[in-house]
Amino acid sequence: MDLIADINIINKKDIRKLSLDDLKAWLVEQGEKPFRAKQVHDWLWKHAAQSFEEMNNVSLALREKLEQHFAINAVQVATQQLSTDGTIKSAFRLYDSNIVEGVLIPHDERKTACVSSQVGCSLTCKFCATGYMDRVRNLDAAEIYDQVVRINEQSMKQYGEPLTNIVYMGMGEPMLNYANVMKSIEYITSPNGLNMAARRITVSTAGIAKMIKKMADDGIKANLALSLHAANDEKRNQIMPINETNSLEALKDALKYYHEVTGRKVTYEYIVFENFNDTLQDAEELLRFSKIIPCKVNLIEYNPIADADFVNTNEDRWQDFIYYLADRGVQVNVRRSRGKDIDAACGQLAVKEKQSV
Repeated sequence: MDLIADINIINKKDIRKLSLDDLKAWLVEQGEKPFRAKQVHDWLWKHAAQSFEEMNNVSLALREKLEQHFAINAVQVATQQLSTDGTIKSAFRLYDSNIVEGVLIPHDERKTACVSSQVGCSLTCKFCATGYMDRVRNLDAAEIYDQVVRINEQSMKQYGEPLTNIVYMGMGEPMLNYANVMKSIEYITSPNGLNMAARRITVSTAGIAKMIKKMADDGIKANLALSLHAANDEKRNQIMPINETNSLEALKDALKYYHEVTGRKVTYEYIVFENFNDTLQDAEELLRFSKIIPCKVNLIEYNPIADADFVNTNEDRWQDFIYYLADRGVQVNVRRSRGKDIDAACGQLAVKEKQSV
């Protein structure tokens, strides 16, 4: 594609920013029948069309008119890596040449897509490769939706099975791109979109208390996960600066509110780092935090990154930590590291792809 074509695409409005009503109004202004709006809308959101040419039940004249006025800024796979354990890590190129990441995680009967919500991140978590990037911009709802579509295509090609689950645990903080994240969930779950079940979707946050409450108030049916990683403020402040303005006490209040409004469990994500948060005292603090509301705890094996000195705890401490919680009635899921032979840690592949350009 030449420079002029690139500029034209960037200058055109992505048609997916129009609602169905907006699209209908525009088409009627152009002298088209109102029902054409539903046809075009279905192509965009049910069939994930990447070009107007694909819309084969729409007249050539209308397709040309759409092409003249709008773009479809479809997300493309720039590079992908296949791990020996079956994990597929992709660097996705956006229309403006920015890069984000997505991951396909196959596990037993599940095929899970991990998607990004921002280009970079502003939260500077010390253990996360994305935390060492600047936040460039938020993704729009269509760019998040496209990641799901591309990863589903990979799942069908590699495993012959569609996605079963989606987690918003990639690059960026979903709660700081709240409107677009929730809009993407709407398109993914709508019968007029991908028609996936909301109970199969999890939004993970580093802990923005007021947005946890808003998610409850808005009646969002997706699940909520909190990246906890330490259950006392002193340690959490060290690795997650967001805790300085969203303390554990503030998060407790937000989580109680969330449970009261929704009646749903929350998942706590906890990476067990060697000589940082892996003692039985740390486990006891996590146990106390887990009693606030009904929850489950994902204990996560760490994917080390070059920018940080954190490593996994040793196996004996790992097992002691698990048994301490499980023996006291906590629902514990163990999440072993996936994709160890590829750039699996969040942000690594995006950095590598950006450096290669």
